[in-house]
Amino acid sequence: MQRRTLLAAPLLPLPGLLPARARAQGTGAPPWPTRPVRLVAGFPPAGTTDIAARLIAERLAPRLGQPVAVENRPGATGNIAAEAVARAEPDGYVLHATNVGTASINYTLFGPRMPVKPEDFAELGLLMQVPNVLFVHPAVPARTLAEFVALAKARPGAMNYGSAGSGGSPHMTMELFKHLAGIGIAHVPFRGAGPMLVEAVAGRLEAGSDNMPSCIGHIRDGRLRALATTGAHRSPALPEVPTVAESGFPGFEATAWFGVQAPARTPPAIVALLGAAIDAATKEPTYRARLAELGADPPGLTPDGGTSPEAFTRFVRAEIAKWAEVVRISGATVD
Repeated sequence: MQRRTLLAAPLLPLPGLLPARARAQGTGAPPWPTRPVRLVAGFPPAGTTDIAARLIAERLAPRLGQPVAVENRPGATGNIAAEAVARAEPDGYVLHATNVGTASINYTLFGPRMPVKPEDFAELGLLMQVPNVLFVHPAVPARTLAEFVALAKARPGAMNYGSAGSGGSPHMTMELFKHLAGIGIAHVPFRGAGPMLVEAVAGRLEAGSDNMPSCIGHIRDGRLRALATTGAHRSPALPEVPTVAESGFPGFEATAWFGVQAPARTPPAIVALLGAAIDAATKEPTYRARLAELGADPPGLTPDGGTSPEAFTRFVRAEIAKWAEVVRISGATVD
């Protein structure tokens, strides 16, 4: 089911902001945008992709001078939404709220079954980077990652863990950890973090791996117990939770990220306008304050800590190569 939320621009532009269509006219380009823009997310509401899409959409609307509609089109680990955007008219009115799974991991994991290619997209900007969290239901008798490993080894093949879907960074993070720890735990993929977390909180999943922004509320409320985070350093949002590296696996690091793409062949002037709008939005103090609450980091791709189409393009290409090696090492599959 598709779900849309319209985030309308205010009647008056925010101070210091000039709608993108006016800037385009000033350069002699055709007026753009003259109607609402759709931002398609390949996962259900309540997951981090959806959270990132809504955070940027509400800040892009006043900058573009048009409403921005967030459209949830889940399925196939984000590939349904990715294909829809890749096949859309390249006019800047249909954009893709993407993530590390859809924009990098899936190319290796799905192989020839992947319906799109990296060159089907024009990269616009990085929105945030986040660690993943490895957690258990409070009823599971493991309070540390070491205790969890011992429990899994004592019950080989009997435990399970959930993720937002095959191919996402939470799935790949846990598969890599399983490989390094030498444990066997069944993967239960869901069509997004929201449905997975419902089952985890209810105790129908013993463990889980998820992006921090979508699970942090359940952890803070005690409905889930965090065992470790996957960043290089402890997260200020969960300072009491050690990293996987601190927990006996030196060098372990896996960071998820979220960004925006347009169809390839989108006019360069529109790509530049959208890239500048995204960069400016991610530098807003309110945006960065919200990221801190969620345990996420701002883009950090450019010298001033922001993002750009050029920097994001280089970043995505490097991530495709990096995660291809993780897929190979872990032996993960989509089945």
